[in-house]
Amino acid sequence: MAQVLEFKLPDLGEGLTEAEIVRWLVAVGDVVAVDQPVVEVETAKAMVEVPCPYGGVVTARYGEEGTELPVGAPLITVAVGSPDSVGPAGEPAAEAQGSGNVLVGYGTQAPARRRRRVRTQLTVANGTAPAPAPAPAPEPAAPVPPAPQGPVPVISPLVRKLARDNGVDLHTLRGTGPDGLILRADVEAALRVEATAPPAATAPVAHPEGTRIPLKGVRGAVAEKLSRSRREIPDATCWVDADATELLRARAAMNAAGAPKISLVALLARICAAALARFPELNSFVDTEAREVVQLPGVHLGFAAQTERGLVVPVVRDAHTRDAESLTAEFARLTEAARAGRLTPAELTGGTFTLNNYGVFGVDGSTPIINHPEAAMLGVGRIVPKPWVHEGELAVRQVVQLSLTFDHRVCDGGTAGGFLRYVADCVEQPAVLLRTV
Repeated sequence: MAQVLEFKLPDLGEGLTEAEIVRWLVAVGDVVAVDQPVVEVETAKAMVEVPCPYGGVVTARYGEEGTELPVGAPLITVAVGSPDSVGPAGEPAAEAQGSGNVLVGYGTQAPARRRRRVRTQLTVANGTAPAPAPAPAPEPAAPVPPAPQGPVPVISPLVRKLARDNGVDLHTLRGTGPDGLILRADVEAALRVEATAPPAATAPVAHPEGTRIPLKGVRGAVAEKLSRSRREIPDATCWVDADATELLRARAAMNAAGAPKISLVALLARICAAALARFPELNSFVDTEAREVVQLPGVHLGFAAQTERGLVVPVVRDAHTRDAESLTAEFARLTEAARAGRLTPAELTGGTFTLNNYGVFGVDGSTPIINHPEAAMLGVGRIVPKPWVHEGELAVRQVVQLSLTFDHRVCDGGTAGGFLRYVADCVEQPAVLLRTV
């Protein structure tokens, strides 16, 4: 006899608490195999295909494309053990046959309603651990609206924060999610009602309607991270102009030898890694609870990449151990994955220092916002011909502006200036780098 099992949106890791349905990969009535992807979702980190741990016939789908669901909300129900349900090799997908692909919150052998959620803690490369994702809401026999002063069924801390920041009393809302769950859309609806209500004892103020663009997905994640950086990090910026003529000549000579091409950003990454070895204070983060600066042993280099989905910062792992050829290949791989929306959460987290080449946008300088919780970011402007005094004479040289934004808690201006001056020296005289590696 078939048993209907409910598959809920699993914990996708890295502290993510919600995801938006981008595309359904199965329809009601389809036969699915164990671990077959059933839906494509977009989180604040990346696009992810979600596999179902059950094999059987899809009996229901929850949520239309474009709907945002919290972790723990139902995705689909699957009838297992029926004559039409088969596994990947054609065998019946009985209850005893489970998934070998363990999702957070799902085991591999027991029926879903008897599984206990396992809370995991992931430690990222910069030594900080993301907050564990909240457990799914309990499943009552029937949806029950929240009591006026009792616990409020909200699974997402982002929804709680949105309500708190805007003065919305969650006890006054009736959730439209499963089992009365209060979703972000419920809080936003309450805010819209409040915004359209005429102010008491004051004359109405007219505002143009304009175009409203939701801050969600990648854009929402970027907004939240940049706002947190500005709130928590006392940053300062210093900058210097550098003659990049010799660096460009060195790159041209390397690429003329018939070996794989070396990118300019790979050479800048090598320079950053060498500079961080000399000034490790900038390869760190601040543990605010312990009131300690944590200097990190390895360089995991983030780099800003503009995509159609918005700004993302992929991370090159162990950049300090890679040569220019390896860095070039990894930058190319991650950039292509970013543009295609295939970056995984692990490839977007754990950075210890960020390189931002905003010169590709045709600008000379900027004051970057630090990628929280890192301690610094190096910005690189466009390289353009300018008048420059070279060897005592006025000449036209290829000049670039370098800027360093740093957390003033981890070091003072002398250290930041020393780092930036060393980077500039390596740009002007690449042989300086050869003496330190």
